[in-house]
Amino acid sequence: AGIDFRQKTGSDVKATGAGVVIHAGTSGGYGIMVEIDHGNGITTRYGHLSKVLVKEGDTVDAGDIIALSGSTGRSTGPHLHYEVRRNGSAVDPMRFLNAGLKLTSYL
Repeated sequence: AGIDFRQKTGSDVKATGAGVVIHAGTSGGYGIMVEIDHGNGITTRYGHLSKVLVKEGDTVDAGDIIALSGSTGRSTGPHLHYEVRRNGSAVDPMRFLNAGLKLTSYL
């Protein structure tokens, strides 16, 4: 479960929360992907990227540019696949979006 946001290739992709990068590279159908560990069993994944701007072990803050969008992996066009995982299982990302925050400011 995740959300796909149509974006032009090369658009900035920003971290939606502070954490540590635990994956930065290719990952199957996700193509080029970044995964961030936010603690308490919560991770976020950003897939189908064209370029990664962070490396594993980097600490990031909400709003940091971590990658550029693309169409790698199993993708039918340029977009960002955004996914939230809790204890390794995908959950509805809308549950974690801050109601007072404009989503587009983090894409």
